[in-house]
Amino acid sequence: MTSGHQITITPASAHIEVIVDGEKLAESSRAVILEETGLPARYYLPREDVRTDLLRPTATQSTCPYKGQAAYWSAEVDGQVHEDIVWSYESPIPEAAGIAGLMCFWTERGASLTVDGAAQPA
Repeated sequence: MTSGHQITITPASAHIEVIVDGEKLAESSRAVILEETGLPARYYLPREDVRTDLLRPTATQSTCPYKGQAAYWSAEVDGQVHEDIVWSYESPIPEAAGIAGLMCFWTERGASLTVDGAAQPA
C-alpha cells in the first residue's frame, strides 16, 4: 500500500437501508464499513440482504490498487434503469478480504442510504 494510504474494514454496528426511487433494494444489520484514506466511508452488505432480483450485471469493471477488481450491477426500478449503481469485489486482494462478495451502492448515482434511520449525504 502507498505510504500514508490506509483501509480499515470493520463490522458496522448499525441497521442499513438502501432505497432507489422509493424501492428498498437492501436492508441489513450485518454490513461492514470500509474506511479508506481520502474517500467517503462505504457500507458493504451481504448479498443475501440485497434485492438481487432487481439487479442486472453489467460489463463494467474497475481496478483499485488497494482493493482489487470490482464488478458492477445496474438496478431497474419501475422501468427506470440506474446504471452501475452497485459494485462488489468478488475476489479482492488479501488486504481487502473483509469485503469479498459483499455489495456496495453508489449514493452519488441515486441510491439513498440510511444508517440507523438517519439519512446519509450522497
